[in-house]
Amino acid sequence: MREVVRFIYRNKTIELRGDQPKAMLLDWLRLDAGAMGTKEGCAEGDCGACTVVLERYHLGSIQRSTVNACILMTGQIDGARVVTIEDLAASHELHPVQDAMVRHHGSQCGFCTPGIVMSLYQLQASGSRSVTRENVCDQLAGNLCRCTGYRPIIDAALEACSYPAVVCAAHHEVSANLDDGDDIFTGDDHSFFAAPASEESLLKLYAAHPDANLVAGGTDFGLTITKQLASSPKIISLNRITSLAAVTAEQNRLMLGACVTLAKVRHHLAAIAPDLSEMMRRFGSVQIRNSGTIGGNIANGSPIGDLAPCLIALGATLELRSPKGTRTLELEDFFLAYKRQNRHEGEFLRQINVPKPNAETAIKVFKISKRRDEDISSVLAAFAITKDGSEIIAARAAFGGMAGIPARAKLTESALVGTRLDDPATWAPALTAIDQEFTPLSDHRASALYRKTVARNILQKMLLELASGSTTETRITTGGAHV
Repeated sequence: MREVVRFIYRNKTIELRGDQPKAMLLDWLRLDAGAMGTKEGCAEGDCGACTVVLERYHLGSIQRSTVNACILMTGQIDGARVVTIEDLAASHELHPVQDAMVRHHGSQCGFCTPGIVMSLYQLQASGSRSVTRENVCDQLAGNLCRCTGYRPIIDAALEACSYPAVVCAAHHEVSANLDDGDDIFTGDDHSFFAAPASEESLLKLYAAHPDANLVAGGTDFGLTITKQLASSPKIISLNRITSLAAVTAEQNRLMLGACVTLAKVRHHLAAIAPDLSEMMRRFGSVQIRNSGTIGGNIANGSPIGDLAPCLIALGATLELRSPKGTRTLELEDFFLAYKRQNRHEGEFLRQINVPKPNAETAIKVFKISKRRDEDISSVLAAFAITKDGSEIIAARAAFGGMAGIPARAKLTESALVGTRLDDPATWAPALTAIDQEFTPLSDHRASALYRKTVARNILQKMLLELASGSTTETRITTGGAHV
C-alpha cells in the first residue's frame, strides 16, 4: 500500500500525503506551486478559466485531456502529468496557439485566456489537421469569454491547428511506472484520502468505512467543497480501478463500467442513435466529460441528470456490488425519491448494462435548456418507439426535470401503443396522457406550467418526426437533440 499521491509537475515528481490530496488542484497550483497563470473564476467547473491538461500513459501512448482544476482533487491526478499555461512556451518562443491568439487579438482582459489557450493546446496537440469551426466551438463550450467575443479566438484556433502538432516545451515522459498499481491510503481511520486499485480492495475499505464519500470524476462532489464548504473527512476515489472503466460491446447489449468517462460514453452511445450522441455533445463541456463518469451521473441521483432518462428509455440495468455479492436492478427502480437511491450500505455501482435496440425501434432525445451548450436541462425527454409499418407497437418514454427523480411516463407509453403515425387523429390519447403524467415543480430554471407544456410539445414533436422521417421542420440542429 502506498501512503502518498504521486504526479508530475514541471519535470518533478510531486508527492502529497495526509489531507493534501483532498485539496483542489487549482488551490495546489496557485498556493503551493505558485502557478498563478491558472485562474479561478466560477469555482464550479463552468467558466473554464482554470483549465489545465492532464497527460496519462495508456496502452503505450500518452493521452491528453482538459480538466477543470477548480473541482478536481489533487489525489485524483495520481499517475498523471499536469500541464499548465506556464509550460507551453519554449524559452522565449510562444506555442503556436499562444502566437495565433496574440496576432488575432483573441484576448482583452485576459482572465479567461489561460483556460482558452489550454483547451486549444489540447486540440492542437491532438495532431488532427481536419479541425473545423464546429470542432473549435465544441472544444471551447466550457471556456467563457465576455470581452473579446469568439470570432478572433476561433480564427486563432483554426490557424494554430493547421500547423503540425506541438506539445509543450517542458516535456517529461509520463512513465507507466508512475502508477504502480498499489492501493493508496493516506491519512488515518478518522480522515483519509484513499484510491484503491481493485474492486476487492474497494469492497474491504468501503465495508470498514461505509460513511466515506465515493468519488469518481468529482464534477459534482467538487462543488460540495468549493461552494458548500463541506468537510469530507473520508474520501475514496474510484478512478484507479481499471475494471470499473471497462467497456464491453456485445451483439445485443453494451456493458459500461461505472467509471467510464462521459467522453467515452458518447462514442459508444453514438453507435446506438445520433440523438444520443448529440445529447452527450451538449452534456456539460469537454472538461466535464473528460472527468465525469456515467456511474457518477447516475449514482448522484439528480432529477435533472441527462443520462438517466435516456438509459431508462433504453431499458438499462445496473450491477451493484457489496461484500454480500452482486445484484442486478432495473435503472428505473434505482431512484426512490429525491436524492435517495436503492443502494444498500457498503454497496457500490459497478456496471451499467444497456440493451441495443433493434432496427424497428427509433430512439429520440430532446433536451430543453436556456443555453445551447453547457447548461442543465429544464426538461429532457427520451423515447424508444418500436413500429410495425405506421403503427406503434411498443413504447418507452422517460423524462428528467418533471419530478423528484428521473421517471418513466407509463400512462403515455400505454396510450402510444396502437397510435398510427399516418393518422394524427390517433395521437390525441397520448397527448392527453402526458398532461396527466407528472406534477412538476417550479424553480429558477422553469415553472411547472412551462415544463408541462414543453413535455406535451416534445411528445407531439417526436410523433411528427416519426411520421415524416425528417427532423428538418422540428430541430434547430438537424439530427441532434437541440430543439
